[in-house]
Amino acid sequence: MTAAAADGVVAPDRAAGRRAARAGAARGAIVRVTGQIAVVVGILALVQWLVDSGTVPAVYLASPSQVLEQFPVLFREQNLLLHTGITLFAGLVGTTLGVSVGVLLGVWFGLARRAERFFSPFVSAVYAVPKVTLIPLLTLYLGLGVEHKIAVVFLFSLFVPLFNTMAGIKNVDEKHVKVARAAGASHGQIVRKVILPSAMASIITAIRIESAGILVITIFAEMVASTGGLGYLVQRAVGLYDTPSLFALIIYVTLIAVAIIGLVNLLERRLLLRWKQH
Repeated sequence: MTAAAADGVVAPDRAAGRRAARAGAARGAIVRVTGQIAVVVGILALVQWLVDSGTVPAVYLASPSQVLEQFPVLFREQNLLLHTGITLFAGLVGTTLGVSVGVLLGVWFGLARRAERFFSPFVSAVYAVPKVTLIPLLTLYLGLGVEHKIAVVFLFSLFVPLFNTMAGIKNVDEKHVKVARAAGASHGQIVRKVILPSAMASIITAIRIESAGILVITIFAEMVASTGGLGYLVQRAVGLYDTPSLFALIIYVTLIAVAIIGLVNLLERRLLLRWKQH
């Protein structure tokens, strides 16, 4: 058999092998997803039975049917969309301010080592203060409106971007900086074209971390002291022992958090990484 004939035989075999592998992977994915759905359905059925049979008192656990029935009530009677807007607004503004200030300070401290050494004790002292203990003071100073929630979220979201940005800048390869300087790049060009793109992975990580906690922090601030927002609704449900509303709010908040994380991941792929590539 000639080499050309042998290649002609091997190529179809490889193509068939790849098709078989893809088919096997597809079957495996279907089996896995089917199993996961079966587990979820089984858990929901078990919870429904536990509540309906009275095995678990309704005050401790809500059945899936009760939770589903509660969603229209939340939207219709408790203005769920309005409270969602209040929470998202406070969380978005506070996180945007915290991340922006943290990144700017991180860039400054990362580039100006004297400034870092001077302000480091103050930053460490503020970071060491339990933020939870400041919420009553912020409530006293700013009241129960949206301002105190923005301030709480700002404090919680300031330090991770600051420290991540500093670490990213400090870990920039000095060889890249020397090459850019040897090519005649100015200090500003080195910062924009070399240092910041190299530190972008650390900055993106900080943004992802803060996006995951944006709702948690905001709702926590609202539960401590607030007259509106999802945290207010959660605290109200707890106070009234309204277990179906509480579980419905937990599911609702979880879905919003997943959507926010997905949006940040999309932003990372579409926008932030382009800067590093260019």
